[in-house]
Amino acid sequence: MALGSGRLAHKSSGAFGVRGRRRDAAIVCCGCATHSPTGVILPCVLLRRRKRTGVIKYLLLALHGSNRFELSCQFELDYELKEDVRLFGGPSVLWRHADRLFYIAPGTRAVLSAPVQLSSVVWAGEIEGEGTVVLGVRTARLQEGEAEDEFSTSDRAIWGTEFFGYAIEAQKMLASTCFMPHAYSRVVSSVHVCKSEVLKKQLRTSVVAVTHKNQLIWFQDGRPKGVCELPYEKPRAIKTAVTSGNHLLFIVSFASGNVCVVRRENLQVASKWQKVKSVLVDDFVGSGTEQLLLLFEDDSNADLLNTFKITDLGKVNYESGINYKDDVPAAEGLQENGLLTIQALEKRLQAGLTSVRELQQHLGLKKRVLIESCRALIDLVEERSHILPTAKKEGLVSLWDDVENPPHSLSKEASLTSKVPDHFVEKLWQRVVGESLVVGVKLTESFSLSLSDVSLSLVVDQDFSSICPIIECQNKIIKLNKAFSALSVSSCQIEPPPKKMKLDLHSKNDLKKEVHKKCSKIHLEGAKTVTAVTSLSPLLAFHCVCCVVLLHAKKKHQNDGLQMSKKITLLCGKILLSLEDISNGRYSVKVLRDNSYCTGSMEDILAVLAASMRFSFQIQSSDFTLTSVNSWLLGEMECTPFKECHDHIFCHKTGNVYGTVFNWTLKSPFEGVLTLFCRSLTVLFQCLHSLTRVLPPSCDVKLLKSGCKGVLTEQLALALEKEMLTSWTFLSSKESKAENSLTRQNEPCKNISDAPVTSLLDSEDKVQQFRMKLQKEREESVLNMTQTMSGTLYQEMALKIAEAQLSSDMIVWRLSKS
Repeated sequence: MALGSGRLAHKSSGAFGVRGRRRDAAIVCCGCATHSPTGVILPCVLLRRRKRTGVIKYLLLALHGSNRFELSCQFELDYELKEDVRLFGGPSVLWRHADRLFYIAPGTRAVLSAPVQLSSVVWAGEIEGEGTVVLGVRTARLQEGEAEDEFSTSDRAIWGTEFFGYAIEAQKMLASTCFMPHAYSRVVSSVHVCKSEVLKKQLRTSVVAVTHKNQLIWFQDGRPKGVCELPYEKPRAIKTAVTSGNHLLFIVSFASGNVCVVRRENLQVASKWQKVKSVLVDDFVGSGTEQLLLLFEDDSNADLLNTFKITDLGKVNYESGINYKDDVPAAEGLQENGLLTIQALEKRLQAGLTSVRELQQHLGLKKRVLIESCRALIDLVEERSHILPTAKKEGLVSLWDDVENPPHSLSKEASLTSKVPDHFVEKLWQRVVGESLVVGVKLTESFSLSLSDVSLSLVVDQDFSSICPIIECQNKIIKLNKAFSALSVSSCQIEPPPKKMKLDLHSKNDLKKEVHKKCSKIHLEGAKTVTAVTSLSPLLAFHCVCCVVLLHAKKKHQNDGLQMSKKITLLCGKILLSLEDISNGRYSVKVLRDNSYCTGSMEDILAVLAASMRFSFQIQSSDFTLTSVNSWLLGEMECTPFKECHDHIFCHKTGNVYGTVFNWTLKSPFEGVLTLFCRSLTVLFQCLHSLTRVLPPSCDVKLLKSGCKGVLTEQLALALEKEMLTSWTFLSSKESKAENSLTRQNEPCKNISDAPVTSLLDSEDKVQQFRMKLQKEREESVLNMTQTMSGTLYQEMALKIAEAQLSSDMIVWRLSKS
């Protein structure tokens, strides 16, 4: 619209020549339809030209923005189109003739007839998943497989008519009750489907309809939800418009030329007009939302576009004949204000550009530091020397002294890192699960390090020096027993249930042997797998990328009776990732259904679990047993257990929930824990919504925020055991030193202490000597037992005990939250 003149601006036009006499050509109908090759909604015109032979030729034209008409299709009929002519996507056309439905096939451009009889067409449009759908009314009839007694008592038989839905592309009938009840089929004159979606294999709809009773009715999933009395009689058509503020308006046209608008929020008439020639809906003012264009009848003016109104019943309100330039402030004031605004914006722009440059320099510096650090890490793993640049070179301030020769301790640690045996890695694999890349390292049974300190790093090979070599990933520890009777995914559950131990002064050596024996038994139970999950899309931008896989762990050892740990790094190998291999499905997860089991390699199962979000729920019922959960998993969710791991079952149900893994563990007939491995929160909510419909009403479902209580209890016992052992290690080391010192000091006096008492008491001098020696032994014993501790040793002891106590406190907190 041209606001200055108060007139509609001319946007595009086109010309199309039709042979024959002018009186033999006419416009049948106009409308807008989707242009299939481009996906753009274009204005369309259906022309009719009568030939001398009596045959009528129809031409469907689409007007493009390039001011040209496109002939979409043409066909010939021996009768004239008069009843229920509709345009739909393609563009194409459908109509009703002799109670039959005809349409032009978008692909073949041939006239086809649908195998249905109908008395009227109330709506034609697109429905997601079904394509073009026609809603109509026909005479009620007995359906195939329907009992005659059941039909005689139905609404269709009572009212004599029924609704039906027909999908043109699929050539099938749809359930019409999801749109509106059959009882409304005799009174509805026009329908508009506002929203449609398929949810749980059922079509959900939002429909508005106008009736011969001068009513507007709002339906949700086939049920009436509201009604509005219309101000005029004989409604014939209904349209919708989404205006500013996301308000939904219903525009109803009447046979008398009147128009009214009903708001969706309250189903009340918001406005009405009379003597309206036509009403159109589009974004006429370029605001990003829709408005109404009302073209009024004007006998004194031949040009229909001279009398109009554009409104959205809100801020937008334009009428013909009004010069909106009068509402604009004076030009001088605008020019002065505009100049001041431009100057302020220029200053802000300059300041913003300066900030952007500084930020770019800072980000570039961070990138160089990260790249140099990763190169140093790779050189360290591959046993190559690496010289780091000084801080002054990058304009930084070093937090430590730059020395040429590294300390002996660092060299010793580097040598320890490079001498890690590589026979701990049994297999390196990778899988693509949805939008994630899962990299797994299977460790051998001889891997004796604690899994709580094990993690993986993915580093891009040095050939890709232009990108940041560090790949952000999430680590998970996966442990499989050899019998595959249980599968657990956790970052902390890595030990068996604790054993009760009696700690006393006489059994400390037996205790150390027992702990060592216990830890050895743990790692011989089965192979362990460490996984790293990262986003796949950033890696695909390089078409082909090579990554180095590093395994980090802590190696614990005894040093002067103290528990020490050193970080070690193990080069597991390299993985090559290419877009071609992913397109060919080389790294895809292959989980298939084989009778009553789900087959797939162990790597596929681990990849699915690692890439999923894990949630555990405690389900308790006081009145009923929980047998319905197992029936729900095997029935409605269509789950089958993994052949390699029966405790975990795979969901084969079509839809978003496909691929979800469940684990159902019954503690008692009235209590169990359900664990879900799903790819998103949406899938979780869908599963829970379906589950709550089959559970007894008295069931209590509680989210275990930090895992199962049994697992946390075991972890707490282990943490407390570690805390006691840490304290006992330091105390026993001090006790051993005191005993050794006391033994060495008492060795010269062995002859006196061990001599017979009668020989020491035969004279007064010998008695006095015995008393002095005995007093000296007492003083030395007390002194050795109360000797002081060095500050370094005390700091080391306090740090170790604090770490153990922090771990115990964290598990207690998680247990209180579960």
